[in-house]
Amino acid sequence: QVQLVESGGGLVQAGGSLRLSCAASGRIFSVWTMSWYRQAPGEQRTLVAQSTRGGNPHYADSVKGRFTISRDNSKNMVYLQMDSLKPEDTAVYYCYAAVRPDSGVVGYEYYWGQGTQVTVSS
Repeated sequence: QVQLVESGGGLVQAGGSLRLSCAASGRIFSVWTMSWYRQAPGEQRTLVAQSTRGGNPHYADSVKGRFTISRDNSKNMVYLQMDSLKPEDTAVYYCYAAVRPDSGVVGYEYYWGQGTQVTVSS
């Protein structure tokens, strides 16, 4: 019903920057939360940054001061600006969203994107 498509990943040297984008499409009335998660090989998927409509963004301690999450509600898009990248940031980054499909639905539906690879070389 809803698709999330990430883009912007790639290979970058340590200290460099990347900007990830996630576009949500499909049956969407409103979006409550849009988030970025990442998963490195052999590790669990963890929250990187979260943006909740009407609230302040949340960041994992490991990325505070380096990453910035932003969103365009009119386009149902979320972005992750990643600066001062480190090799430990290497992972597949996933977009995650909680959406309300229509005005008559009280609850939310949850969706994952397919992921985009970010590789930071030392």
